[in-house]
Amino acid sequence: MEKQEQDGLLDGEFKYKKNIDGTINKRVVICTHCSKEFQFHRSNSTLKYHLNAKHAFVGAAASPGLRQTTLSERRPLGKSSLDKLTDNIAKWIAKDCRPLSIVEDKGFADVLKVASQDASYKPPARSTITIRIHELYETEKKKKEEALVHTECVALTGDHWTSLSNDNYLGVTAHLITEAWGLTSFALTIMKTEERHFAEACAEQFQTVARRWRIEEKVTTVGTDSARNMIAAARIMPFNHMPCTAHILQRCITVSLADSGFVTALAKCRKIVGHFKHSPANTAELNAEQVSLGRKQEPLAQDVPTHWNSTLEMVKRLIRNQTAVTATLDKQKHKLVLLTPPEWDKLQRLETLLEPCRYVTELLGGEAYVSCSVVLPAFCHLRRVMEVTDEDPAYVVRFKEKFKEDLASRQEHTNYAWLQIATALDPRFKDLRSVPKTDREAVWTTLAGMLHEDSPRRSHTAEEGPAKKRLSLLQMDSDSESEEEVQQDRAIQRYRAEPCTALEDCPLQWWAAHAGAHSQLARLARRYLATPASTVPCERLFSVAGHIVNKKRSALHSENVDKLVCLSNWVGAKQISSLYIKGHWPLSHCQLPF
Repeated sequence: MEKQEQDGLLDGEFKYKKNIDGTINKRVVICTHCSKEFQFHRSNSTLKYHLNAKHAFVGAAASPGLRQTTLSERRPLGKSSLDKLTDNIAKWIAKDCRPLSIVEDKGFADVLKVASQDASYKPPARSTITIRIHELYETEKKKKEEALVHTECVALTGDHWTSLSNDNYLGVTAHLITEAWGLTSFALTIMKTEERHFAEACAEQFQTVARRWRIEEKVTTVGTDSARNMIAAARIMPFNHMPCTAHILQRCITVSLADSGFVTALAKCRKIVGHFKHSPANTAELNAEQVSLGRKQEPLAQDVPTHWNSTLEMVKRLIRNQTAVTATLDKQKHKLVLLTPPEWDKLQRLETLLEPCRYVTELLGGEAYVSCSVVLPAFCHLRRVMEVTDEDPAYVVRFKEKFKEDLASRQEHTNYAWLQIATALDPRFKDLRSVPKTDREAVWTTLAGMLHEDSPRRSHTAEEGPAKKRLSLLQMDSDSESEEEVQQDRAIQRYRAEPCTALEDCPLQWWAAHAGAHSQLARLARRYLATPASTVPCERLFSVAGHIVNKKRSALHSENVDKLVCLSNWVGAKQISSLYIKGHWPLSHCQLPF
């Protein structure tokens, strides 16, 4: 009874009035929202009516009944609004990789009640969200299928991934250029694989994905890493192979560092970073020292062999915080062997050497812009950066020479012919300054041969009008062939006569404006420029998959993993064509001296 007097009526919506002497008047109750007094005769009807009429969206005990709303209130959500809200909840869960159980959270329900201004709203059940996600997947899949139907050429990238439950998956992404000259990239599948990753099995897996999406005749290239099984699988597949150039560059850096004079200094760096990483107390002392020196607090970074550019990041952070790190270690009792002044100088030189590599790695790893045509110019830029100068010490000379030697050997195993044609079809680099002078004319000769093979005249002769016209075409002598070749040569000459565009310009925007004047070359440009230079798009898929197949959902069915990862990619993807704006082009950040 005492508890009821303290809590009041209707879950605390009303409280008993207190008399002047402090006693409780159980015949009068006061609304806790508006302080209005009511006579109470052991019946709650009047009190419920007041809550429902005046405080419907505040009082939790208000009974859901039909009533006339005021101007400041809203009716409960209608069916169409409820369906729209449910669809958006399903889309949010798929896009941001949220677990289905989130709809059962009480806090989530409270947020939706406030947002919808409907106190009676209840979130949809997990089964409802599951159905909506499957429907959303089918809807988005039809859009991707339609995009693939309306394109002539599709480039693929693929890589394998192992989940927490030790299941193997193959991720595949598609890349194409639309009729409006917009670059589009999206996931096709993240398919569970049972076979070992032998070359024959890998080749069959890629072809299975192509068959499922009905693009076997449209696939131009398949981008993978340079693992031996993938290279062997590429020989079996009827598609061109595009090794990941970002992997190639990372391997060049690793090999060059192992054969240089930076090994000892880097080993000390790793121990210093580990000293702070493994001890919260040491990290706190470093942060205090950074503040006392007026610098921004930032943790040190440890390099990881599988993380690109992590060695450079470790070196840069140590150099920025050299004073703070040295002062902190001087105050501590430690057994670390500290870096000497010459070794700090080595780190400065290493940062200068690796910074261009970082820029090129990030440049080649993009999927929102044309990247394969930038490979040869970027490698040419790195070779120039790595030229030995008189001021270079012996260890820098060893690094540069090893880097150039390793890069040249790995470049031989790339799809060099494809990269040459892609470079020629990029209006920024069509002067072919990144190709040896002795090979430049051969590139244009090859391109002329492609135009001859791609000529639509031969495919239309069987469909031409009356029999007399067809007979006249059959009677054409060899002079017509030479005339056609002359026209194709003139088309290439007209294209070569166009001035090269600026590095910050988008090649697809150029082709959109000049496709009419260079119609034959435009078709080849759409085929070659859609190929990505790296397999980074697949690795982004695996990052999403890692959020979905976490420890709490390690037993998630492989079919659901495929749908959720693809949906997150499809729903969360931005319009890539909107990135083609002057000033936002990645090359504008650094004028490469090609």
